[in-house]
Amino acid sequence: MKVDILTVEIGSTTTVVSAFRIGDRPALVVQGEHYTTVKEGDVTLGIDRAIRSIENKIGENLTWDKMMASSSAAGGLKMTVHGLVYSMTVKAAKEAALGAGAVIAMATAGKISDETIEEVKKISPKLILISGGVDNGESETALYNSELFAKSDINVPFLYAGNSAVASKVEKIFKENGKDITITENVYPRVDLLNVGPVRKIIQDLFSKHIIHGPGMSKLEGQVYGRIMPTPGAVMKAVEILQKEMGDSLAIDIGGATTDVDSVTEGSPDIQKILVSPEPFAKRTVEGDLGVFINAPNVVKNFEWIKEKFEDHESLLKEITPYPSNERMEEFVSNLALACATESVLRHAGYRRYLYGPTGRIEIAEGKDLTAVVNIFGTGGVLSRSKWNFTILNEVRNLRSRHPMNLLPPAEAKIYFDSNYIFAPCGLISQIDPESAKKLLLEDVKLAG
Repeated sequence: MKVDILTVEIGSTTTVVSAFRIGDRPALVVQGEHYTTVKEGDVTLGIDRAIRSIENKIGENLTWDKMMASSSAAGGLKMTVHGLVYSMTVKAAKEAALGAGAVIAMATAGKISDETIEEVKKISPKLILISGGVDNGESETALYNSELFAKSDINVPFLYAGNSAVASKVEKIFKENGKDITITENVYPRVDLLNVGPVRKIIQDLFSKHIIHGPGMSKLEGQVYGRIMPTPGAVMKAVEILQKEMGDSLAIDIGGATTDVDSVTEGSPDIQKILVSPEPFAKRTVEGDLGVFINAPNVVKNFEWIKEKFEDHESLLKEITPYPSNERMEEFVSNLALACATESVLRHAGYRRYLYGPTGRIEIAEGKDLTAVVNIFGTGGVLSRSKWNFTILNEVRNLRSRHPMNLLPPAEAKIYFDSNYIFAPCGLISQIDPESAKKLLLEDVKLAG
């Protein structure tokens, strides 16, 4: 059998291979999966076995015109962020990083110190991002921090996304000290504007180079069309397509190690009036402590109700695998997923609060406004395939009743699930055939319940 596109999604626990026909009548033809084989020292082993499972299913060899790939198996691109004001430029830099597959190991505000340099060296990041100051605003901090980093013995790629008025000076400081730096647009050019796109693209490119160093990734690089994308970035592309077609959207992606939340919404006009700082239209958060396999022990430890509901949780944790082996284990994993989904959305969403002053009480809003969301999508192994997906997503939809001050989706939002587990593949396909990706996604999403 020959197909147009074969997509490979290499996750922390499972590798999913999907074969597609594109064009006038795009369709998912067949799909296979296998455990990710990082521990065996070569991720391509898991890919080959997933392809073999497809061939066993169809009874013939599988060939394709193009192979495309995404990965989160190597973990995020570890980086540190250094800006001027935490609530402004540091926050903006973090938004850009999290949307590009990065993991923020440190974020500082204001002038750094020699102690900061030592801490960064211990972290051993793959990238250091320096920001600070709106355009033509405060510049001393960015120049000071640049000077300290440039004269240090830290030799990793640097990225500057601060006050554009001193960008050339920053570049000169680093070059005079024999260090590479990439200059891009300010992530916070005005107090009312976030500009995360240019920074995010550069970080994504670095992520692609980083994951090539994962076991076996260099072999895969020679086989794929285009670059290997970070899976979170591919999922975000899918959610952006769905938002354009179906309205403001929230997606929850529960994995074995992390839970990612993507929202694509401007928020409601009423909340925009009282929002104290801008938020990106498309926002991603990643919760590195919430997952249903690698991080299952952590979830049990932090959610007392799971221990109470599953008195045998210790034995269940010893037996847990990416594929639940019986009804009891499936129920246990679904409850882990429930905790991951609700907690990650609460962390992703902003909130309203009251301030009191001489003129009385005023209401303000901080963080991402999800009150205009009309669609909630579930993806990842549990939310795509478990019979419990409606229960989990319905709890997310009803969070606002228990947290009235949080900027959560309304109870009227519709809930859907990624029925074929193809959000990331469609994000990949959208790079070469946006129309096919759109049609595949609209056919794929199904109402939960």
